[in-house]
Amino acid sequence: MMAKGVSLMLCSCDPALTPSVMRAVGSRIEDEGRRITAYLGRAQAAQLLADIASSGRLAAVFSQPSTHLTVQFKSRRVRIRETREDDGPHLEAYLRSMEQEVAAVGFAPVCAHALLAHAPGDLVAVEFEPDEAYDQTPGPQAGRQVSAH
Repeated sequence: MMAKGVSLMLCSCDPALTPSVMRAVGSRIEDEGRRITAYLGRAQAAQLLADIASSGRLAAVFSQPSTHLTVQFKSRRVRIRETREDDGPHLEAYLRSMEQEVAAVGFAPVCAHALLAHAPGDLVAVEFEPDEAYDQTPGPQAGRQVSAH
């Protein structure tokens, strides 16, 4: 489910435990889910990036709009890096998949473009290795810990 573009929110908190949240504009899943890269607009995600840098903690929530299938990952192994040329195809694939997902629930592809819009040159990559995973699909199993890989 995560390998295709699904809604992705990243979360962290500051030292006072005030949360920060931002929608990712793309993702890259590698090594069978052992390494995940999320892409954020740097200007919009300034607080979240500062919180990740200071706390070293991240929660990522992947949710498929057409089914509400949702999984949450928590990580303390997070690295912020500049984007690279090889990130481009992953961003494009994520956008195409999100177009299909929003169409499945009755919205035009332009909605995916609006959700994932970002300024050229403003992207930053947040790489992490999941430490914990939870089923967050609505229903009786929500909150159940599952394998992180």
